[in-house]
Amino acid sequence: MEQSEKYLLRNDTLLSIRNRRSMRVFIDKPINDDDLWTILRAANQAPSAHNQQSWRFVILRGQKKIDLANFVSSKAHNFSRPSSTLLRMAARSIVSAPIVIAVANSGELISRGTELFKVDKNSAYDFFRIMEIQSSAAAVQNLLIAATSIGLATVWLGILVLIKNDVLRFIGEPEGEFMAVVPVGYAGQISTEPGKKSLEAVVRYL
Repeated sequence: MEQSEKYLLRNDTLLSIRNRRSMRVFIDKPINDDDLWTILRAANQAPSAHNQQSWRFVILRGQKKIDLANFVSSKAHNFSRPSSTLLRMAARSIVSAPIVIAVANSGELISRGTELFKVDKNSAYDFFRIMEIQSSAAAVQNLLIAATSIGLATVWLGILVLIKNDVLRFIGEPEGEFMAVVPVGYAGQISTEPGKKSLEAVVRYL
C-alpha cells in the first residue's frame, strides 16, 4: 500500500474523501428527508469568510427539476462542441437524480464588506467577491463528502458556469459570483477511481 493511500484510510472522514466520485447516472430511488438534511447541515457547517455564511441552498425535485434540465438543454445550441455536448450531458444527470441542490452566493459579504472593513468599495470588490466564492465552494465540498459518507452519489456540474446567470435567474436567486448545481442520488453505475497526480508533482517546500 502506498504511503498516501495509508493516510487516506486512517479514519472515516479521510475514507469518505478517498471514496468520493463524480457520478452522472443515478438509479430511480428517492432520497429521504433525513439524508437530505444531513448533507445540507454539513454544507452549512463549512468555514466562511468572517462567518457571514453568504450562501443559499435551493432544492429542486419533481417537475421543477425536469424544467431545469429542459432549460439547460435549450441553452446548449448557443455553444459549439464540446461545450454543447457537456451541457446536454449535465441535463441528463439532472433528470436522472431524484434531487438537485443548487448553491448560490447571497452577495451579503460583498455588499456589507465596505461597512465591515471601512474600505473603498471599488478597490475591495474583488477581495470580497473571492471570499464569497471560496466560502460557497467550501460548502459544496462539505456537501459532496457528507453525501459520500452516507452512501449517496453526487456530481458538481461545473459546465453550467457557462450559463451561470441564466441558472441563477431560473432558481430565483440574484445574479452573483458563484453558482453550483449538484445532482444527488444513488449511483447508477460503478465509477473507477480517477488518476491523481503524485504529491511530489504538486507540493513544494520553501
